[in-house]
Amino acid sequence: MDAVILARLQFAFTVGFHFLFPPLTIGMAWVIVGTMWKWKRTGEDFWLRISRFWIKLFAITFATGVATGITMEFQFGTNWAEYSRFVGDIFGAPLAAEAIFAFFLESSFLGVLLFGFGRFSRTTLFVAALLVAIGATLSAFWIIVANSWMQTPAGFELVGGRAELTDFWAAVFNPSTMPRYTHTIAASLTTGALFVMGVSALLLRRGKSVEEAKASLRIALILAFAANLAQLGTGHWHGMQVAETQPTKLAATEGLFDTQRGAPFVVFAIPNAEEERLDAAVEVPGLLSWLSFADFDAEVKGLREVPPEERPPLGEVFFSFRAMLALWGWFMLLTSVGLFLLWRRRLFEQRWWLRLAVWTIPLPFVANEVGWMVAELGRQPWAVQDVLLTRDAISVNVPAWQILASLLLFGLVYALLFVAWFYLLRKHVRKGPEPAAVASGAAGEGAAAVPGRSAADSDAEGPAAVAGDDGKGG
Repeated sequence: MDAVILARLQFAFTVGFHFLFPPLTIGMAWVIVGTMWKWKRTGEDFWLRISRFWIKLFAITFATGVATGITMEFQFGTNWAEYSRFVGDIFGAPLAAEAIFAFFLESSFLGVLLFGFGRFSRTTLFVAALLVAIGATLSAFWIIVANSWMQTPAGFELVGGRAELTDFWAAVFNPSTMPRYTHTIAASLTTGALFVMGVSALLLRRGKSVEEAKASLRIALILAFAANLAQLGTGHWHGMQVAETQPTKLAATEGLFDTQRGAPFVVFAIPNAEEERLDAAVEVPGLLSWLSFADFDAEVKGLREVPPEERPPLGEVFFSFRAMLALWGWFMLLTSVGLFLLWRRRLFEQRWWLRLAVWTIPLPFVANEVGWMVAELGRQPWAVQDVLLTRDAISVNVPAWQILASLLLFGLVYALLFVAWFYLLRKHVRKGPEPAAVASGAAGEGAAAVPGRSAADSDAEGPAAVAGDDGKGG
C-alpha cells in the first residue's frame, strides 16, 4: 500500500463528497431570494409556501455540507502535515476569512429564516434570505482563493523551506482566482436552478402542488439558462488563463503532445499516453489556438515540453474535460427548449420535457465533479504548482494502513450521511409546499396570513400585527 496514493484517495473522496452540497446551496439560495422577493412585494401566502418549501430543502443540504466539510480541515494536520507546514502562513488566511466573513453570515441568517417567520417582518426575512445567499457566495470565494493559490501561487517567497506571505492581495487575486471563482459560481447557480427545476417538474408530473411547482419551475428555468450561458463566458476566460499560466494542464485536456501553431481542438479521441498520440481523433484545426490566445496561429505548448513524470494523468483529465463539455451542452439544449415551450405557453403540458428535467437532476453534480477532476488532476504531480510536489506534502509519520482504515470509516459514515440527506429531501419533496395554515404556523407568519387582509397591506409587520389562518393573534 502506497501512503501517497491512499492519502490522495482519501482527500479526493472527502472533498468530492463534500463538493456535492455547496454548489447546490449557493444556487438554491438565490432561487430562495427570488421567491422571498415575490413574497415581500405581494404578501401572498402562495409565495410564502414556495419559499418555506425551498428553505427546508436548503437547510437539510446546508447541514449535510457542514458535516462533510469539517473532516477536510482535519486532514491537513493528519495526512498532509508537510503541506500544512509549507503553506500554513498562506493557506490559513483565506480559510479564516471564509469562517469569519462568510460561514457565520450564512449560518446566522439561515437561523433567522428557519425560526423567524411570525417574529420578523417580511422585509427583515427577505434581507435574511439575501444575506444567506451572499454568505454562501462569499464562502465559495475564499475557498477558491485557497485552491487557486495552489494552482497559480503568487504573493509569497520561500524562507527556510516554507512559503511565507509577502503580498496578501497578490495571493488572494492570483492569476486563476477570478476566472475560477466566476466559473464556479455560474456552475453553482446552474446546479441549484436545475435541481429546483427538476423537483418542480417531478411535482407537476405527480399533480402535487401544481401552481407552486409551475411558479418555481419558471424561476429556475430562467436562472438555469442564464447561469449555463454565463458558464460559456467564464469557462472561456478560465481556459485562456490556464493556457497562459498552466500550459501543461491545457495540453493534457487536449491530448496535445507536440508544441505547435494553429493547434486543433479535439472533439473526440482516444488518448494513448504510452505511445504519445491520439487515436481516432476528430479535430477542428486551429480552434485550440484561437480559444486559448484569440489567434488561430498562436503557439500552444505540448506535453513533451515537460518530463513524463511531471505530466498529469492523461486519460482522466482528457475524458473528464469532455464529459464536462457534453453535460454543459445538454443543459443548454434542455433549458433552451424549455424557454421556447414556456414562451409558447406549452411547457407544463409537455410530459416528455418534464421527464427529462427530472432525469437531469443528478447531472449537474456529475458536471461539478468532473470539472473539479480536471482542475485538480490537471495540476498533478504538484500540490502547489511548480513549487511543492504532492509526494513531498504528505505526513511522514502516518502509515498507509491507518490512512486506509480511516478511508473505509469515512466511506461508511458518508454513505450514512448521503442516505439521511436523500431520505429527508425525498420526504419533504413528497409532501410538497405545505398549505397556508401549516406554512404560516400556529402563531401566524406573515401579514398575508391574516384573514381578510389584502396583499396591499404589506409591511405593517411585526409580531403584534401577525395572525394565522385560524384568526388568532401572533
